[in-house]
Amino acid sequence: MTNVADSAPASRTPQGSIPARLRQLLAQTEIDLRLFGMLVALIVIIAGFNVASGGQLFQATNMATLAVQATSVAIIATGMVLVIVSRNIDLSVGSLTGFIAMSYALLMTDWMPNILGMGPDFPFRWLIALGIGVGIGAAFGAVQGFIIAYIGVPSFVVTLGGLLSIRGAIWYLSNGAGVFGLDPTFQLLNGGAEGSLGGLLTWIVAAIGCAAIVALLVTGRRQRRRFGFPVRPVWAEVTLAVLGCLTVLWLAYFANGNYWPPLLAHQYALEQNITEPPGGLLISTGFPLPLMLLVAVTLVMTWLATRRSFGRYVYAFGGNPDAAELAGINTRWTIMKTFILMGVLCALSAWVASARLNGATLDIGVNYELYVIAAAVVGGTSFAGGIGTIPGAVLGAFVMAGLKYGLAFLAVNSPGQNVVAGIVLIAAVAFDAYTRRRGSR
Repeated sequence: MTNVADSAPASRTPQGSIPARLRQLLAQTEIDLRLFGMLVALIVIIAGFNVASGGQLFQATNMATLAVQATSVAIIATGMVLVIVSRNIDLSVGSLTGFIAMSYALLMTDWMPNILGMGPDFPFRWLIALGIGVGIGAAFGAVQGFIIAYIGVPSFVVTLGGLLSIRGAIWYLSNGAGVFGLDPTFQLLNGGAEGSLGGLLTWIVAAIGCAAIVALLVTGRRQRRRFGFPVRPVWAEVTLAVLGCLTVLWLAYFANGNYWPPLLAHQYALEQNITEPPGGLLISTGFPLPLMLLVAVTLVMTWLATRRSFGRYVYAFGGNPDAAELAGINTRWTIMKTFILMGVLCALSAWVASARLNGATLDIGVNYELYVIAAAVVGGTSFAGGIGTIPGAVLGAFVMAGLKYGLAFLAVNSPGQNVVAGIVLIAAVAFDAYTRRRGSR
């Protein structure tokens, strides 16, 4: 009896220590376990749909299309994080995106050539249209933010009214018709064959990304030592650098497997006076331009949220509004700025959405608010306020886009896709509530 009792704990100890050691190793790398879990979930979703489709989904063309589709939602989701962190909500993002997209189309097809005298040959016409769209988004965000922050109307009511009224204004703006024919430069953000970096630029961007990863790790380590903070072990730093660089290089290699359609490649060869080989001309598209815009937006928004006083004020208000007021933070102006920023992001999202269609229709932005909020919440943003990350929301947008694209690839209709999105949203909120209760205990 004594020998059996003494040997039982000894036999269980090595088995129980493996998860503990893994947790210890992950803790030393300081990897965000929630983001890591989201990345694993995205891989599992794509792999599952790839198996269900008989291996047809996981191809460079399909993944590029998925990335472009996710970009419009992901751009807005970066701003929705700050809105939800500040204990507010914005239900008008889809309608505002559709309104600005319709404004882009009307500007370049009617208003600019006929009213402002800016014909197709006018220099930087696309940039002027983009500036006007950004101004429209900022103005709408300022009005809604002022009503919420200074008048005191709940954000749910204000943005719900914005959702309905702006959606109706789109119909009046175009008389219920679609408008097509954008500036060719503006249309490059469609993510198609010509709306991509190309093979060489993709490898250059990948090299810059690898250098940035190494530089950030080295700079972060030096800063920690400078201010006396604990640093990661050398093996952890090296592992993160190697894994990060390998991931970026693999993405570049995979993206370069997506080629121009033969007809476009042939037309390009004729225009450039290039002799085509017997098998035809292969031109790699590389990274889509919308994906590059999303990377830039994510970096800027992360910088605003973590490195600037504006971001710290938003998180402080979301964590404890009363304490933020007593600390001297101008909370009303901070809240108003979050909605102005949201309007600017809607203008960028409208750029991608309208460029994909070479115009605008009445249904651009429909249900965006559902997927944007779901992306933010799935990415770890808490409705209780004060908690949320920009990269998490972007990853959440790709998870939602992966579900939607995979279901569409398997010929599941739009109502079925909405059912799945709703279930995922409820599950994400329930998981957040569970983890918060567990943490408080």
